[in-house]
Amino acid sequence: MINNRSIPTNSILPHIYYENLADVINWLSEVFGFVEHFRFEVPDGQLHGVMMHHGDAWVMLKNSVRTLTSPAKLSFATQSLMVFIEDIDEHYLHTIASGARIVEQLFDSEYGERQYSAQDLEGHLWTFSKHIRDVSPDSWGAILTNRG
Repeated sequence: MINNRSIPTNSILPHIYYENLADVINWLSEVFGFVEHFRFEVPDGQLHGVMMHHGDAWVMLKNSVRTLTSPAKLSFATQSLMVFIEDIDEHYLHTIASGARIVEQLFDSEYGERQYSAQDLEGHLWTFSKHIRDVSPDSWGAILTNRG
């Protein structure tokens, strides 16, 4: 595989669309702790996209377009994102103190995660999670479909 410094090496890179990209960049940095990696503009100078990361979790933020838009415009979210972090309790308290809307309080799951969910400025749903124990999927009701 060729190394490309413009694209992170993780297996998936979500593109998330926003109505007000500039405000969201600051908010995701201040509230969720994301770090801006680079930004790019269209020829007229308008901000078009921003690559951000939290640890090794990378996302591409873009301005909404006619066919790709934000929950703010739709009035509902169509997907959620899960970010794995180590300092889950501290992150949760910081998110609350920053005034974010908590959708699901911090809890320990039967499948071995400590996690919570919050919405960003435009209604995208973010779940932050930490692995707290190793749990066999069949112990909590999952059916293993690929044992490879």
